[in-house]
Amino acid sequence: MSKRNSQQAKTAARERLRIEREKQAKKAKAKRQAIVVGSIVGVLAIAGGVGYFAVQAMKPSHWEEAKDAKSADVVAPAHTTGTNGTTVVIGKDSAKKTLKLYEDSRCPVCAAFEQTVGSTVHKDVEDGKFKIQYIGATFIDGDGGDKIGSNGEGSKNALSALGAALNVSQDAFLDYKTALYSKKYHPDETKDEFKSDDYLIKVANTVDALKDNKAFQKDVRDGTYDNWAMKMSKTFDSNKDDVRGTPSLVMDGKKLVGSDGQNAPMTVAEFNTAIQKALAG
Repeated sequence: MSKRNSQQAKTAARERLRIEREKQAKKAKAKRQAIVVGSIVGVLAIAGGVGYFAVQAMKPSHWEEAKDAKSADVVAPAHTTGTNGTTVVIGKDSAKKTLKLYEDSRCPVCAAFEQTVGSTVHKDVEDGKFKIQYIGATFIDGDGGDKIGSNGEGSKNALSALGAALNVSQDAFLDYKTALYSKKYHPDETKDEFKSDDYLIKVANTVDALKDNKAFQKDVRDGTYDNWAMKMSKTFDSNKDDVRGTPSLVMDGKKLVGSDGQNAPMTVAEFNTAIQKALAG
């Protein structure tokens, strides 16, 4: 091989090597750029995800929206009057006095009261001795002030279901309330069974007027009276009777109390004594 050909071969080899190195350098640069872009996209995606979840977390919950609902958006059950339909009075028109009954559906003391004294109250109403005005509370859910549901949602959900029962009839409302407070179906205060629509419908199926009642069941599942329930709860929170707990019974602005002089009467004898005094007053 001549020196000339040998030199040309070396030059060609060096050129090929240079070209190959440039190609590898371009590939490496492109890879680095892809990694950087991917990292930026990943960071943006994470940031976007965090931002999305932050926005979602800041959005009001369903029950918060119900609490703040405008009057125009409140569907009140039948057999109600007053602002947002939160006045629920049951009894004969001929009855001269009204007994206010403050209750929370999850309240264990309310359950004890209803199991012991409830039938006596209902009979007195049927006999026309007095009307009852029901005021529902939701404080056992942890509601109060600006707080909503730190301990659950069963009180709210049950109150909404009671609205659905009231829409059927006053008797359905009273019978359903009795069933919810019964020993068989009223849960321990620490168990939020009433948050389940299925559970509320299960209890309702023990009430003749509500058994397999598709309209009632739809109202429960759709939350038709959720806004109403929160307005009713606000009525409890803003009451003028100095009532802060349940059960509480008030007639003519005065609380009915048992033998201890402080709490609601928890036996039939105590209730009869208290209501006779209130009716005579």
